Amino acid sequence: MMAIRLFEERVNDLYTRALMPGLAHLYIGEEAVAVGVCEALQPDDYITSTHRGHGHCLAKGAVPHLMFAELLGKEAGYCKGKGGSMHIADPGTGNLGANAIVGGGAGIATGAAFASKYQGTGRVSVCFFGEGALGQGVLYEEMNLAQLWKLPVIYACENNLYNEYTHYSETTAGDIMARPAAFGVAAQAVDGQDVRAVHAAASAMIDRARRGDGPGFLLLNTYRYRGHHVGDVARDYYRPKQEEQRWMADRDPIALHAAWLLAQGIADQAALDRITEELTAEMDAAVDYAMKAPYPDPGRVDEDIYA
Repeated sequence: MMAIRLFEERVNDLYTRALMPGLAHLYIGEEAVAVGVCEALQPDDYITSTHRGHGHCLAKGAVPHLMFAELLGKEAGYCKGKGGSMHIADPGTGNLGANAIVGGGAGIATGAAFASKYQGTGRVSVCFFGEGALGQGVLYEEMNLAQLWKLPVIYACENNLYNEYTHYSETTAGDIMARPAAFGVAAQAVDGQDVRAVHAAASAMIDRARRGDGPGFLLLNTYRYRGHHVGDVARDYYRPKQEEQRWMADRDPIALHAAWLLAQGIADQAALDRITEELTAEMDAAVDYAMKAPYPDPGRVDEDIYA
């Protein structure tokens, strides 16, 4: 979780210093979701990600220096600098790609789950999506097929309360949990700020899917500390500053887990500080690597283009 937090803080720094092309959607505040779920997966299991996908990528095994290279458009990046923030993919760690289309990962994750069942590999897919995707019809088509065919896929809904600049209560009718229930899909709501709760729920769902008992749906209640994207700095018109401060002060996933580790005697403050120091050095080195890496040759612009 700390690695994701520090990575995202450096992404914001690169953007504000005009060193990164395009936009990025920061995952700060939601770290327990990606870590809790991905730690329950096997290395060769699949995920699909979202426009707010850096946390998923890192939690599934991506390395920071290649991610920074991708964000800066460098050839060393995971997609040779052509994907950028919203389209990072790393098949080597089972990451089938971030996706700028809201709900766009649903078909990919479900298709991967179908392939897993057909080939008998035992792999499970997790489809991360925000609560804004609950308005996309493709999600329900895929959930319907997944339940009919008992596919090993988990639909992980990250409800950070806001569809871009609109509270989800203004866009999402009815009970969210009633939606998977309508298809007979096993579902559970979880405190997305508690990494242990997320991990426990995800482990149970993933084990169930791997046994052949069909898909699952996790509603992970969380919060993004920053704006919809790095340029969204004046947020008072759509959400109160007091709300942000309350979540950061009382519900920070890293602080909550650190407090538990200390209370259980699993770690002391010196150990936690050492982790932060080591990760800070790693992120600084990763940024330095990416800044010095070369851009791709313009003559290769038409390579790896399929549609």
